[in-house]
Amino acid sequence: MSRPEGVTEGADRPLLTFCDGATGERTELTATELGGWAARTAALLRDGCGLDVGDRAAVLLPAHWQTAAVLLGAWSIGVAVSFRPRATAGLPVLGPGADEPLDAVFASWARLDDWLENVPEGRHRFVLGLGDPRAEVPDGWRDFLPEVRRHGDAPPAYAAVHPSFAATPDGTSYHAWGELARHIADSLDLRPGDRLLVDAAEHEEPVKWLLAPLVAGASVVVCANLDPARRDALIAAEGVTKVL
Repeated sequence: MSRPEGVTEGADRPLLTFCDGATGERTELTATELGGWAARTAALLRDGCGLDVGDRAAVLLPAHWQTAAVLLGAWSIGVAVSFRPRATAGLPVLGPGADEPLDAVFASWARLDDWLENVPEGRHRFVLGLGDPRAEVPDGWRDFLPEVRRHGDAPPAYAAVHPSFAATPDGTSYHAWGELARHIADSLDLRPGDRLLVDAAEHEEPVKWLLAPLVAGASVVVCANLDPARRDALIAAEGVTKVL
């Protein structure tokens, strides 16, 4: 099992496990560990980039543990986040207000080529490897992991985000996203202690693979390149109780 640099063993149960059936990567994070990475991201955005409540970011990333850290970190300081993991011809990245400059953009190496021609303008742009070790960062972009590791993993003392604040640039509130996540969790009959298996290629919307398990008190196993022939073995090995 691999762990990201800076992550330590803890007494908490696993909250988010990311595995890749093609590379063999397996990264397991407890709630404390994931919270630490989210806190680092929040500090990067607030202290390093000067972002605050109401600022706007685009997260153009697949389901991954680093994506969870980016989303939770941004939301924790009130940044409205738009997410579209895949470039889609003819559709704007952000929907309403897409022509307005963004305050931050996050994109993966694997999909950056697709986005370079269409990605919205942003004051701060970060690229994430997600297992793709490229040497050169494109002009105008910064490598996320080295940047976020400059910041501590203690929860920052920032003002609380009100449920009525906009969680996405279209104005949808944190409360509304929470209600949607609760609806999805109920539809899956998720309960505290459940362990949900998610095929990363099939369910990239974070309200499904991240928020729904969180509101239910369940943990999640996000698997990229899931081999159908090994699915049952993975379910048994990870102690999975529900499958999305």
